Parts: sequence; C-alpha cells; structure tokens
Amino acid sequence: MLHTRIMDIIRAKLGDRKDEYELPPPVFTTMHGEFLEYDQENKVLTNRFPILKDFLNPYGTMQGGMVVAAVDNTLGPLSMLVAPPSVTRRIEVKYSNPITTDLEFIIVKATFLERQDHWLRFKAEVRDPGGKLLARAK
Repeated sequence: MLHTRIMDIIRAKLGDRKDEYELPPPVFTTMHGEFLEYDQENKVLTNRFPILKDFLNPYGTMQGGMVVAAVDNTLGPLSMLVAPPSVTRRIEVKYSNPITTDLEFIIVKATFLERQDHWLRFKAEVRDPGGKLLARAK
C-alpha cells in the first residue's frame, strides 16, 4: 500500500525523531487525503482530495484556502521525503478554474525543484479528474 510505504520512508528519514511528529498529520486525515503516486527518482508526489461540502464557499465552489491546504498537504509530505523536516514559509497560488462538487475530487501533483541552503523550492498543479488545470502553486 502506497500510504504505508510513504509513511515508512518518512519515519525512516526521521530516525530517532519520528515520535516527535504525528504522521499522517491530522489535517491530511481530516481532508481525506489519499496518496496516489510517489516517484522517488524524480521527487514527485501526487495526491487526491475529495471536494466535500465543508470545503465550499458561499458560491458553491471549493474555498481558495482549502485548495491551498490540499497543495500544502502534498508539498509537506514531499518535503519530508526529500529533505529534513521543514515548514511552509510561502505558497503562491494562481487559480485558473473553479472547483465544484461536480468534480468529486481534485488531484494535486507536487514536484521538488531545488534546494538552496535552507530553502526548498517546489511547484504544484491542481487538476480535475479529467486532467484540466484548476490551479498552480509554487
């Protein structure tokens, strides 16, 4: 199972510090996140998140902060897979299309780009089940 494999890799990287972290994080579980694919060689992680009624804004679309939470819940595990534990300092998001409950779920694909000293750089794309781009983040 991919979930178990990813958690095992992260715990192994954390070594003696693994008990300091709650894995998976409660927010990942609350959002019903699911690991779809991990490409260890290219440092790419792909996750799926359902579009739940609790995530909607007054317009019936997924609230922007919840989209960012899905992105962060993909970047976070990827960051732990490629480097020591870190925190998100900045996420820049460009929304392209609204995310409605008609989509059922979104797919977030995060890619590690580079490490400069203590800074890690990533990019992420949010797509619908058919592959249509909904948002980009870096």
